[in-house]
Amino acid sequence: MLTRVMQAARCARLAGALMFVLGLAAAAPRAEARPAAGRAAPGTLLDAQPLPNAPDGAAAYRVLYRSTGLRGEPIAVSGAIIVPAGPVPPGGRPIVAWAHPTTGVVDKCAPSLARVLYRSIQGLQEMLARGYIVAATDYPGLGTPGVHPYLVGLSEGRAVLDSVRAARQLAGPGAATNAFAVWGHSQGGHAALFTGLLARAYAPDLALVGVAAAAPATELATLMMADLDTSGGKNLTAMTLWSWSQVYGAPMTKVVVPAALPVINELANDCIETILDVLERRGPSKALDRSFLSVDNLADREPWRALLARNTPGPLPPNIPVFLAQGAADTLVLPRVTQDYRERLCRAGSRVEYDLVPGVGHLSIARDAAPAALDWIGDRFAGAPAPSNCGAQ
Repeated sequence: MLTRVMQAARCARLAGALMFVLGLAAAAPRAEARPAAGRAAPGTLLDAQPLPNAPDGAAAYRVLYRSTGLRGEPIAVSGAIIVPAGPVPPGGRPIVAWAHPTTGVVDKCAPSLARVLYRSIQGLQEMLARGYIVAATDYPGLGTPGVHPYLVGLSEGRAVLDSVRAARQLAGPGAATNAFAVWGHSQGGHAALFTGLLARAYAPDLALVGVAAAAPATELATLMMADLDTSGGKNLTAMTLWSWSQVYGAPMTKVVVPAALPVINELANDCIETILDVLERRGPSKALDRSFLSVDNLADREPWRALLARNTPGPLPPNIPVFLAQGAADTLVLPRVTQDYRERLCRAGSRVEYDLVPGVGHLSIARDAAPAALDWIGDRFAGAPAPSNCGAQ
């Protein structure tokens, strides 16, 4: 039964991807009137198609917008933008950029194509009730051609920042402020932190009021090697190896035993949309015992050492306040790793609100922390002084 459900979900995702492409072709303006990604500025809205069943009377759109690739080249990125109902307040609506957790590494795994899109954006209804526009990027390579640069901070951060620019264009003149916050979970927490690192240089036209992250992937070398005894950890490491071998040309065969390569390819070509997907991936994951790596530590071997360091977020500029939520029962992003990152932020002068939630694991921390995160974001939009519990146990 579970297999039939998952096969139906895969078919629905593929059908959704096909309809998106066909819909863009059918509904787009004539080619000479539509901005091309190569000629457009980063953040330019290239296309928008209405999405059905948006919550609370909001208007939702699947969008395509211009961003910047890893070599500085123009690329198109897809995502979703949800605009709350009701009149626009004086000065316009603020924007929250949602950065999603791991959904996969191939184009069919885009959250904007998923039937559970609205449920997957943690705190969506509360954000709409507060009058926020929500911009939810897919990241490059999800929903668009090419390999997704998984846990590549530069790629994620640019995609988030350009989704905010696209949301402002979609809303129309005066309907959105340039103030925004970013809120992300797991891979999305990693993306949120890199958004904070890139914002000033890449998007000086935007005003980032705060970064909120739930169980963010921070010290990548530690996370990958510490988690190899868990199904989730094997998945994370396998998808990173698969993606980086293609994005960076890093030879996976130098660090993976040959017998593990087919299993890694199988995991890389499937998506994670619901808890059922997580359960289904446990089968292939069991085939990857800890010895599927041919090295004791990825950080001991180049180019993996340099790539892990490059994609591990450092401290943010101290003027950007940070909210960190962490489940105390998380076995994927270990509490001690997030605690170490919090201490790095505090030493660098950041104001950090750290929320350790007892008894909560990795999958549910964003849901459980969303009310506190959105209260914190609301205070940042209101201009309230940022709280900090740096130094507290």
